[in-house]
Amino acid sequence: MLHDDRLFPANTATRVIARRLYDEVRHLPIISPHGHTDPRWFAENQPFADPAQLFVTPDHYVFRMLYSQGVALEDLGVPRADGAPVETDPRKVWRLFAQHYHLFAGTPTRLWLDHAFETLFGLEGRLGAENADRYYQVIADALPRPEFRPRALFERFNIEVLATTESPLDDLRWHRMIRDSGWGGRVVTTYRPDSVVDPHFPGFRDNVARLGAIANEDATTWAGYLAAHRKRRAFFKEHGATATDHGHPSAATADLTPAAAEALFARVLAGDASDADAELFRAQMLTEMAAMSFDDGLVMQIHPGSFRNHNPLVHRQFGRDKGADIPTSTDYVHALKPLLDRFGNERALTIILFTLDETAYSRELAPLAGHYPALRLGPPWWFFDSVAGMRRFRDLATETAGFANTVGFNDDTRAFPSIPARHDVARRVDCAALAELVATHQLDEDEAQELAHDLAYRLAKSAYRL
Repeated sequence: MLHDDRLFPANTATRVIARRLYDEVRHLPIISPHGHTDPRWFAENQPFADPAQLFVTPDHYVFRMLYSQGVALEDLGVPRADGAPVETDPRKVWRLFAQHYHLFAGTPTRLWLDHAFETLFGLEGRLGAENADRYYQVIADALPRPEFRPRALFERFNIEVLATTESPLDDLRWHRMIRDSGWGGRVVTTYRPDSVVDPHFPGFRDNVARLGAIANEDATTWAGYLAAHRKRRAFFKEHGATATDHGHPSAATADLTPAAAEALFARVLAGDASDADAELFRAQMLTEMAAMSFDDGLVMQIHPGSFRNHNPLVHRQFGRDKGADIPTSTDYVHALKPLLDRFGNERALTIILFTLDETAYSRELAPLAGHYPALRLGPPWWFFDSVAGMRRFRDLATETAGFANTVGFNDDTRAFPSIPARHDVARRVDCAALAELVATHQLDEDEAQELAHDLAYRLAKSAYRL
C-alpha cells in the first residue's frame, strides 16, 4: 500500500533530489509538541482494547467522514452524552468502518491509516468489506502482545517527547504516575485554560470556582483569578509543561486598564455578560496569558478560527469535539495588535500562531511572523494537516516568513498510531518542496539538507523549548 516514492515530485530529476533529502531525515526522532493523546495510556501501559477502540471510535477524523455519509455515530460505538445504548461489539464497528473505507480515498486520514496498517501490523491489500475480518483478527491478535503496549509503541515510534493537553482543573495524576514509574519516555503536559477563560464554555462559573479552590485563591476577584492561573501554570511546569494552548473563536486580543478588566471580569462571573463582553474577556485573557508567559517562560500557542460544535444535534447527543468544528475566516492583523503592541518585540517570548483560514497565510500570518520577534508560525493543522495543505503552506508562507520563523510539524492527534504516519507525510512533503527549490536553483542541496533537518526536528524542539 505504501509506495517508496509517495508524495515526491513527478519530475524524475526532482524526485531523485527529494529521495536524497528524505533519506537524511526519515529516521530522525519525533518531536510531538501539540497533541491530545491520553496520558493514562502511558501511565498504566495497558493493552489497547481492540481495533475499533484504537482506530475508529475515539477518532473524529475517522467517524466524521462516515457520519457525513449517513452512518450513525451510535453504530460506530461513539458514547452518547445521555448514556443511551450504542454498539458495543467492536467487530461490528470494524466491519462498518471497513465497508466505508473507500470514503477516505484521497484524504490524509487514508494515508495515516494505511501507514499504520502496513508498518505496525504487516497488513497488505486495501481495507474493505471482503478482508475486514482478516484485518480485525491480525490487529486484535497483536494488541495484547508486550510490543504493542503504549510505552513499547512510544519507543518503537522513536518519539523523543510527546505533549498532551490538559485543563487547569486537571490534577495531572497520570503525568505523576508516568514520572514516578521510572520509565524513560518523555510525556509532558500543556496548559489549556479554555474552560476557565471562555464565558461560553459549559460550566464556566463553576469551573472558575474550582480553579480558585484548587489554587487556594479567591477566584471571585480579578487579582485572585489571575493569581490562580499563575499557580496552576507553575504546577503544570513542575509536571513538564513547556507551553500553553488557546483555542479561542477568534484571534482578538485586548489590553484594558486594570480597573476596566476587573469590571469586565465581575460582569462575566455574575453571568451578566453580553456576547461582546465574552469576546472582550477572551481577548483580554490572551494578553494576560502572554504576560504570564513572558514571566514564566511557557511558549504560547494560539489557534483561533473554529466554529466549534457547529452541529447542535451531535453536540447535544454526543458532547464536544465530535468532528463538527468548522473553520471560519479569521483576522490576525487587527486582532493581535493590542497584544503585539505590548509584547510583540520581546525576544524572550514565543507565541506560535496557527490558523484554519488558509487565506491568511500570505496576507497576514507570514508578514506578522516575518517581522515580530515574539511570533512564530505554526504549520497547517487539524483539517489542514494534509498533503495539499502542507504544500500550500510552504508556497504561501515561506517567501515572506522564511523557514526559521516557522516551527516544524505538529501532529495534533488523538489517535496514537497515526503519529509516525503524520510525521512521515510531513517529512516527505517538506523534502519534496525543498527538492523543487534545489531543482530550480533557489537552494543548494547542502542548504536543503540542513533545512530538512530543521523542519523535521530542530525547529519544533527549539520553538517549544524541549
